[in-house]
Amino acid sequence: MKKNILIHISAFNADIYLEEIKKLFPEIKLSCSKDNESHDRLYDCDLLIGFGPGLNDMIFNRNKNLKFVQSLGTGVDGIADRSGLSKSVPVSSMRGIHGPQMSELAFMMMLSLNRNFPQLIENQKKHRWERNPPQVLYKKTIGLLGVGLIAESLARRCKAFDMKVVGISNSNRQVENIDEMRSRNSLVDAVKDLDYLVILAPLTPENRNLVNDKIIAAMKSSAYLINISRGGVLNDDAIIKALKSGIISGAGLDVFEQEPLPIDSPFWDVPNLIITPHTAGMSEFYVKQAMPIIEKNLLAFINDKPDEFVNLVKR
Repeated sequence: MKKNILIHISAFNADIYLEEIKKLFPEIKLSCSKDNESHDRLYDCDLLIGFGPGLNDMIFNRNKNLKFVQSLGTGVDGIADRSGLSKSVPVSSMRGIHGPQMSELAFMMMLSLNRNFPQLIENQKKHRWERNPPQVLYKKTIGLLGVGLIAESLARRCKAFDMKVVGISNSNRQVENIDEMRSRNSLVDAVKDLDYLVILAPLTPENRNLVNDKIIAAMKSSAYLINISRGGVLNDDAIIKALKSGIISGAGLDVFEQEPLPIDSPFWDVPNLIITPHTAGMSEFYVKQAMPIIEKNLLAFINDKPDEFVNLVKR
């Protein structure tokens, strides 16, 4: 069993994680800091827990004691792609816990776009009674770009709305509640008949700008695009141009290349766009969702049993 372990948590709610971990492992030395907040323990801890976007290069360049990194998100960008992090350091993700909340945000966006909900709110503010027939999800076709656990969760809910579900992936595996699998290698053809394209693919070098002006131009003019994965998978200029020119009917974006979204970002004034501030994976019970994974990996780390790590990321 490893002794004198130093664990540091870096997150906007790091203090909550610290208290939960302390209950399980009272003998371990713990410290915490908020996102982007400097703390001595960031540079000498053995195990780091945090969200990738809240970390920086200096942490990984300076900390030569680091032996394990637990991402608090499904994505490990901002961690696994840091040049200062040795390839020998295992990195684990929160893969598998985000299905309920991310599915619900996808539906909120689809329903809001279908029923022009922003205009309904504006009409309410102005005391205006204006009736327009809305679109429905019934019998519509949704494409899920990236077929992992979140896609499986979303697909199950889509079937409750009698939707046709298309998975877009390089894998041909059969997935329950997905009616048809299409190849990502022919993405232009895969999106042509979709009513909704939901981006679920992680941000990796090969996925950067995966959905670009060519892909968007291949979609139906009545289609909607939703990105709840990572900014950078969708090309910013391409979606702004498409919405301003009416190439597609609308979009819902939860993630952006630059976050927080600057006050002067052109996105704020783009028509037919719903913006949410990177909240797709969040929920009021997120810490409870995350703690079983953290507990398993801390036990494996303390007992020096690397073969028992869960959700390890290939690097």
